[in-house]
Amino acid sequence: MSDEEHHFESKADAGASKTYPQQAGTIRKNGYLVIKGRPCKVVEVSTSKTGKHGHAKCHFVAIDIFNSKKLEDIVPSSHNCDVPHVNRTDYQLIDISEDGFVSLLTDSGDTKDDLRLPTDENLLKQIKDGFAEGKDLVVSVMSAMGEEQICALKDIGPK
Repeated sequence: MSDEEHHFESKADAGASKTYPQQAGTIRKNGYLVIKGRPCKVVEVSTSKTGKHGHAKCHFVAIDIFNSKKLEDIVPSSHNCDVPHVNRTDYQLIDISEDGFVSLLTDSGDTKDDLRLPTDENLLKQIKDGFAEGKDLVVSVMSAMGEEQICALKDIGPK
């Protein structure tokens, strides 16, 4: 029985969770929340009174931070909700490739080449125009739950 070789498909990470639990009653407007498996920013919270079963309910209206879709959820206020770990990092833009990927410079001096240009038309135009003019651009990248996307742009002057 032990003569067989076992091969494990390993997609190892540090084991850090992509979310953490937080009581629904403590989540406020502009906070983050996972609805239907998507990281969202809360835009509206309303709480109903306790009903005959004794649970006050929180009604959340939130917008997906990556695709801007509006999602809603109703959770008893004493229950836990998943809250995503959301990070925002600034990188300097080095290059834009023909296939829609960007080359970014990290703080440590390495390059990061695995990000696509944003789908937001306005931001996409600003990045392409600024890059074509030879400006020094810094992009803000938001990451949550294993996804990353360029969400903002800063001009730090000519090269």
